Amino acid sequence: MPGSRRARGSVSVEFAAVLPLLAVAMLLVAQIGLLVAQQLTVQHAAREGARSAAVHNDDDRARQDALAAGNLDPGRASVAVEPGERTVGDPVTVTVRYQPGTMPLVGRWLPGGFELISAVSMRTERDPNQP
Repeated sequence: MPGSRRARGSVSVEFAAVLPLLAVAMLLVAQIGLLVAQQLTVQHAAREGARSAAVHNDDDRARQDALAAGNLDPGRASVAVEPGERTVGDPVTVTVRYQPGTMPLVGRWLPGGFELISAVSMRTERDPNQP
């Protein structure tokens, strides 16, 4: 019987030694998942901004629609619409840049000034001079 107690005790010690490593690994996976989700949000915002710019041919509205679609913090996001002047059929590109919040574990391996970036192009569908 003493051998089985010893085996149970060594399993408990091994589990206690591995548990912190397992917890850190799970936190890393969760934070990477959050970064991927934020990148998808930035892509969605760029797509909605490009659609708005193509349909309405209004750069300010496209910026507002991009920020609203991604529910992005305007203090950490920038939206660029290019080119400024366009006619029907011309491509319009909306680029969304977003600085994600601090990531305590993953942030250590990310470069300083890390940004999530997405650009989407669509053809302009409306002449700005038409009502």
